[in-house]
Amino acid sequence: MKTIIVIQARYNSTRLPGKVMMKVGKISLLELLISRLKRSEETHEIILATTKKTSDDELCKLAVQNGIKCYRGEEIDVLSRFYHAAKLYVGDIIVRITGDCPLADPNLIDDAIRTFRNKKVDYISNCNPPTYPDGLDIEVFSMEVLQSAYEKANSNEEREHVTPWMKNTDQVKRHCIKNAEDYSYLRWTVDEKEDIDLLRRIDQHLNDSIGAGWKEVLKLKELNPNIFDSNLMHKRNEGMKKSTGEKLWGRAKKVIPGGNMLLSKRAEIFLPNNWPTYYDSAYGCRVKDLDGRVFIDMSMMGIGTNTLGYAREEIDEAVKEVIGRSNMSTLNCPEEVYLAEKLVKIHPWANRVRFARTGGEANAIAIRIARAATGKDGVAICGYHGWHDWYLATNLRNGEGLDEHLLTGLKPKGVPKALQDTVYPFNYNDLEALKLILENREIGVVKMEVERNTEPTSGYLDNVRKLCTEKGVVLIFDECTSGFRETFGGLHKKYKVTPDICIFGKALGNGYAITAVIGKEEYMDEAQNTFISSTFWTERIGPTAALKTLEIMEREKSWEYITQLGNKVKESWKEIFTENDIEYSITGIASLAGFVVKNRDSIACKTLITQEMLKAGYLSGTNFYASTSHSSDIIKKYLEEFKKVIQMLSNCKSNDDLLKLIDGPLCHSGFERLN
Repeated sequence: MKTIIVIQARYNSTRLPGKVMMKVGKISLLELLISRLKRSEETHEIILATTKKTSDDELCKLAVQNGIKCYRGEEIDVLSRFYHAAKLYVGDIIVRITGDCPLADPNLIDDAIRTFRNKKVDYISNCNPPTYPDGLDIEVFSMEVLQSAYEKANSNEEREHVTPWMKNTDQVKRHCIKNAEDYSYLRWTVDEKEDIDLLRRIDQHLNDSIGAGWKEVLKLKELNPNIFDSNLMHKRNEGMKKSTGEKLWGRAKKVIPGGNMLLSKRAEIFLPNNWPTYYDSAYGCRVKDLDGRVFIDMSMMGIGTNTLGYAREEIDEAVKEVIGRSNMSTLNCPEEVYLAEKLVKIHPWANRVRFARTGGEANAIAIRIARAATGKDGVAICGYHGWHDWYLATNLRNGEGLDEHLLTGLKPKGVPKALQDTVYPFNYNDLEALKLILENREIGVVKMEVERNTEPTSGYLDNVRKLCTEKGVVLIFDECTSGFRETFGGLHKKYKVTPDICIFGKALGNGYAITAVIGKEEYMDEAQNTFISSTFWTERIGPTAALKTLEIMEREKSWEYITQLGNKVKESWKEIFTENDIEYSITGIASLAGFVVKNRDSIACKTLITQEMLKAGYLSGTNFYASTSHSSDIIKKYLEEFKKVIQMLSNCKSNDDLLKLIDGPLCHSGFERLN
């Protein structure tokens, strides 16, 4: 009976890339592991099972240099890779060791092999349940049971982790080797930076890292317990429980402050520890994550960018065509002229346009132009307008100015204190508050969203317009979010109120980066009297995408469809909440709908709803941003699943009952620092 050890390893591990080639003393983790495994007396051959990717070339080279065989196979389907490696090298008894266990003990391996033979079982391990330190895991099984697993295992988890099918099926006779004392709380595996740091400290204190048995490492721990404390925050087998996206998010937070570039896409905003976080591809309203799972996006559709759905073919083809003729040049792209003319045609009150790539940039441009036109620094704001200094200066006065407009508790750290008393917030539909600001402050600009969570009261927007005209104040409508959702153009067209300057973003390019500032020439031409310029505002992709997006919108009347769809969802929410005796409030325009549960812990409710809808195959929480890719059938099935979740919520008689249903931490309610 030929017994072989198969080492499962690859360079690009999700949580700690390159870990198997990291140095411990003068050798890599993989060399340390191979050297230790060679001391096994019960095995005939050692094989490294890695992938076909070029990043694993060095692993194969190292394996050959160290006198072992190498097999290269599938990256994600590790079970397939493992099976074909064992089949190629004709193993009868297979020992599975993972590359993140460099302290694997050859004596424990030999004991496991002998026990496997004596017990006459199909599968044996020392980790089900574990009693040895994490990093000493051993699994031994027959070639026959490996072949059965290869043929019968279907789930992603079973294919990625090799042995789950063997451990769970009643077709396999199993045995577990247990240590007399439980040391499973100790962590000697390598998956995180803290793990490799610990291994290096162990190596420095041992005379012979290759020859030392696990009990010698344990003795070192008893003599120097402080050495072993640094990685105890990581739990055993947490990697098996995490999706690829969750693992990558953990890596991201170590190299990117906050983990990513946009607060609204942080995993903690949705479902801490369980959110897919990253996508592989998206089409229509379906999103595939890094593990190949496909979800229907009933949430924010690219944070409001894709009203025509993801990867809309006509738009992508237009972009590909201009990329083939170069996205950038020393000369200007003609598409920016065509787009400017189109936006002016849609909004006859405006006759000048400037472009940028992000909403924050467009807001800053509009403020600069308006201040230049009036010669006054003071700005009155209502709504969300980005992250720049001019806006966050609102909180320099008392730290709470943006609580009703953006997020609570935002600290304006890094914003020059000289900007204090330049920005003054007022609440929507409160005309008297705006009047008070304009009468008592030197205000040159009023910037506001046309509508966000509630509709304007009768005459409100008209009176704001009249007030700004009387005071000689530039009125800016921020329609980065609301534009092209209820009308073909700005939402202000619905209310027949024209601003002096208007800003568009989000939906304008259907996911491609393009924003526009449009306005009256007497204000916009001030852009030539103040320096506003940036290289990548001149690239070609954004204007091209916007032109094609507007063409499709106009042809399909997309704003009518998504408004109708959003109203249907809002009405259905109301019915479901009422049927289940749940108090609620529903906010937002039809195509940007949201809700809050009022007679329960709202954050816990949001977490539970997101969790259960994710299990049902939906990216879904307390918001729904409609797109033309959401068919009536998709909406029908979504509402069926949503109703089940609200019924579950209704059955919770107390907050404790609700919390018991939640698998992890509660979602964040706003801006919170991430560690």
